[in-house]
Amino acid sequence: MSSALFALMTAIVKLLAARIGPVEIGFFRQFFSLLPISIAITHHGGPAVLRTARPFGHLFRGLIGNLGMMIIFLSIAWLPLADATALSFSSPLFLTALSVPLLGEAVGLPRWGAVVVGFAGVIIMTNPSGAWFTAGAGAGAGMGVLGAMMSALMTVTIRQLSLTEPAVRIVFYFAVIGCLVFGALLLFFWTTPTNWEWAGLIAVGLVGGLSQLTMTHAYRHAPAALLAPFGYSSLVWSTILGYLLWHQLPSTRIVSGGAIVIASGLFILYREGRRSGLEKPDALSLAE
Repeated sequence: MSSALFALMTAIVKLLAARIGPVEIGFFRQFFSLLPISIAITHHGGPAVLRTARPFGHLFRGLIGNLGMMIIFLSIAWLPLADATALSFSSPLFLTALSVPLLGEAVGLPRWGAVVVGFAGVIIMTNPSGAWFTAGAGAGAGMGVLGAMMSALMTVTIRQLSLTEPAVRIVFYFAVIGCLVFGALLLFFWTTPTNWEWAGLIAVGLVGGLSQLTMTHAYRHAPAALLAPFGYSSLVWSTILGYLLWHQLPSTRIVSGGAIVIASGLFILYREGRRSGLEKPDALSLAE
């Protein structure tokens, strides 16, 4: 359900992006997500659960995460939906690479090999060139890779925060900081929505918040290694929605490169599961 909701949210973002900018979409994505998050707060002890001794950690995570969200929205706007989704699957590759200098984790040769193979898949998908720096599909591919890297960096910060902070607190401050940052930028990037665009902006927040909550519930009751393959099902949902709404299908390059990236990500997850044990639920699922 979480993967399907996430794909639905990205489809709504792509529909809105024809006229509404990523700053405005980002603001309402966070603002309206506070409704389902508030419901979760009431089930986790009420406002008391929001007390934190790590405000600067939340601030850094919020700034990095919301910047990454805006970059991902640009990728969704400029690429077919399935292509943007496939590129987001490269995030575990960046996470493995960043975990060495930022978290001090040991990464063995098998996982480094998977990272190298995975990045080969990214190259196949993006066909990198100077087009990464011009408007259009080339820039969308560049934004997709940069967004995946930002997502990995955000996950690193969540790993550090989760040592002392519950998931609902992390998500709440992520949404609040996003509202403040995007709200300030709205002074310069405001476009008055039409009636259907208002409905879409509300839906982005509600669907995105529900996607977070259903994913959190899943990871509370099952190990990450069991659930991760279901996360890749968002590519199936994105392909279906992309075809129904825009008559777009992923190219052979995206399918072949994406298959390599997904296989590499699953191998990395398998190795991490063997190293740490599969019984521990992953509280970091809220990076989505």
